[in-house]
Amino acid sequence: MTHYSILDLAPIPEGSCASDALANATDLARHAERWGYHRYWFAEHHNSTGIASSATAILIGHVANATSKIRVGSGGIMLPNHAPLMVAEQFGTLATLYGPRIDLGVGRAPGTDMATARALRRILSQADTFPDDVVELISYLAPLSAGQRIKAIPGAGTKVPIWMLGSSLFGAQLAAQLGLPYAFASHFAPDALDDAIHVYRTRFEPGQEDSSRFMLAVNLFAADTEHEAFRLRTSMQQAFINLRKGSPGPLPSPVDDFGTIANEQEIAMVNNALRITAIGGRDQVARQVEALLNRYRPDEVIFSSGIHDHRARLRSFEIGAEVMSRLATAA
Repeated sequence: MTHYSILDLAPIPEGSCASDALANATDLARHAERWGYHRYWFAEHHNSTGIASSATAILIGHVANATSKIRVGSGGIMLPNHAPLMVAEQFGTLATLYGPRIDLGVGRAPGTDMATARALRRILSQADTFPDDVVELISYLAPLSAGQRIKAIPGAGTKVPIWMLGSSLFGAQLAAQLGLPYAFASHFAPDALDDAIHVYRTRFEPGQEDSSRFMLAVNLFAADTEHEAFRLRTSMQQAFINLRKGSPGPLPSPVDDFGTIANEQEIAMVNNALRITAIGGRDQVARQVEALLNRYRPDEVIFSSGIHDHRARLRSFEIGAEVMSRLATAA
């Protein structure tokens, strides 16, 4: 059976606030646990009035406390923004509190604009230390070794699973070299997807994992009717265009006709970037997800769904769970 999971940015819809977004995330996680989702991940972003998952480790702890079985983690922590020791202490503390259901996905991007990256005290001019930082982080979560001077307490010995996140060949190569599971950001940057999977699988060397383990990110816009699903998607389409224009904000309300608010060039751009998508009613989504599974053979699928209305978002993920259960039964 292919595991299915959720990637959440805790979106702040227009007309709402961060408090509502965090309450919605907690509610969705509780539902996801009942629907059989395997993981619930939050993504680190900063300086966005439409995203409430900036303090990612705190939010992971809150949702882990509100659930009992589902794995909870980061998709991901943007490691260049943090000292590896502090990340190890944070996630070691989470693992100490909530047991072996905490995941640590790490990424290389800042998760924000350059001015905010400077405010995060990220040193933008230094050489890329990401590979060394990942190795350092792994060492802090491993069992203590004799004579080890710097220790993550809590953290040492917890062996929190580390996932490599990426949207290019760089992450695929590093994940393969270090023997880490690999999640590709195909939900918004799919251009290098096929090459990244090939590099990861063919170059994989045993490390944390004995064999390659690949997660495919898929946008999900499911509803009881095809028309409603396409209408719901327009919120994410608008948000993506706004981000590319340098004016991110709260998640927009959906519109009946996206063509009335975007030109042909914008529509082509956003549809290409978000093309790894399952959209429509239950049967349509099932066919699209099955096609993605057959093409990319992922070990796991992680769904992301930028939907404005909380009840509609719940329904989308509920249909997603029904589809994955149906496909597993058929297989």
